[in-house]
Formats: sequence, C-alpha cells, structure tokens
Amino acid sequence: MLHPVPHQYEREELIVELRGVTCGYDGPPVLENVSLAVNRGDFVGMLGPSGSGKTTLLRAILGAVDLLEGEIRVEGRSIADGRPSIGYVPQIETIDWNFPVTVEQVVMMGLTSASWPFPWHRRRDRERAEEIMERLGIVHLGRRHIRDLSGGQRQRAFLARALVSSPRLLLLDEPTMGVDIKTRDEVMHLLDELNHQDVTIVMTTHQINAVAAHLPWVVCMNGGIVAEGPPSEVFTPETLKLTYDADLHVTQYEGMTLVAETPHFFGRNGRGNGPGHEGAA
Repeated sequence: MLHPVPHQYEREELIVELRGVTCGYDGPPVLENVSLAVNRGDFVGMLGPSGSGKTTLLRAILGAVDLLEGEIRVEGRSIADGRPSIGYVPQIETIDWNFPVTVEQVVMMGLTSASWPFPWHRRRDRERAEEIMERLGIVHLGRRHIRDLSGGQRQRAFLARALVSSPRLLLLDEPTMGVDIKTRDEVMHLLDELNHQDVTIVMTTHQINAVAAHLPWVVCMNGGIVAEGPPSEVFTPETLKLTYDADLHVTQYEGMTLVAETPHFFGRNGRGNGPGHEGAA
C-alpha cells in the first residue's frame, strides 16, 4: 500500500494550477471550465471513462492542446510563456515499437531539449542516463531494441526518458496499462519512491481498486472534474455514477475503500444455467 496522505511541507507550493480551463483539439472542447491545483509532493490519480478528458488534461499541462479559455501555470509560470519542463510518460500502446531505437537512445531523447543536440550528447549526459537506467534496473538493457522488451521493461525505459532531465513534475498516462500484476506493483512502488524523493506525480488510470484506491488523492473526471479528494471520501455511489454513468457499489476492506461492480453471469456455466438450477437444459 502506498502512503495514505499527501506529503506535507513547511510551505505550500503550487506546482500546477488550472484556472477555468476549456480546451481541446479541432472541434468541440474536450474539457470545460476545469480548475485544479496540484501542490508540491502530491501524488494524484486521474479517474474516468474513456473520453472523459484524462489524457487531454495531461496534454493541456504540457501545452500540447488548444487552450480556448482560462490559464494554466506550472511552477508559477504560465504555459503561454513557453512549454514547461515536465517529465512525461505516454501510454505505451500509442508508441511505434518498430522504430529502430535502443533503450539507451530512448532515454537520451529525454535530453534533446538541452543545448547539446542528440545524438552527440556530452559525457555527463550519458553518465546521467546510465545512472537513471541503473536506478530503474534496466542498465543491462541499454543496447537492446525497444521492440524486444517486455511491457514492464518498456514502461521503465520511457520512465527513464522522463526522469533523465530531473523534472520536479512527472505526468504519466496509464502507466500500468497492459502489464501483469507483478509489474504493476513494481511500477507503483517505483513511483512511490520517486514521490518520496520530491517528485510531484499526476497519473491517469482506469484501474480503480488496483491503483487509485492506494493513492492519497484522486480526481474523478467526465468532461470536467466531478470530484476530488482522498479515495475514502471520493469513492461514493453518487460520485461514481456521475463519473461512469453506471451503478457501482462501494465497500470497505482492511481500511481501504474499494469499488465493486454489479456481478454479471455469462456463458453456459453462469448462474441459473448449471445443473440443478432453474432453466438448466
């Protein structure tokens, strides 16, 4: 289980601030009138159905969508004044794994914003990349092609790319999607360690119980922000109905607030279709 409450600092420091943000791409807005504050040391999970605007919110913070109304500030500076320096890990399913690049080259791409151009990086940059890969347990994979990696190894490679520039803010889009339970657990514990080392984290996830229930702060979204707060306060049938437009049940287990779907029974062995049940063939 991850830490139950956000970290506390002597002085509250805003890392991300959205004020009345309406944004999107070509066409109708994806998000409307969104206001959000993320403080230094926060570990925030963004929840919501597909199309709810989770990825768009991350891209808005990056300055990669059309800002129609409102203002976005990162570390006190408006993104209108220039793209902020942020670590970003996209959904691994959106990446072309046939691109001819090694793990080391992927990590070094995180330094392309520096004055020294890729691939002619300075020695200290290569040492920094090796340090990060060592820290994430992938230094032995440096010469491997990314297409030859497992899902968890790929996730670590792109996490290393995001961290190599030492960002204070890390944005992750579905970092546990498509990996097994063990890898998911490893990724979440790694993020927890980074958060305790003064990296503020905002991540999206579809996994309510496996991921979001363990976080100190969650934000439920559906075209805007439905509710935010600790899972114990936000996970209510009413909030989940507004978020997912579905009836979900909430239960307590060992001090954690968990969400349970209404059970369904399908197939020939479903309830009511087996021997001894009404309706059996």
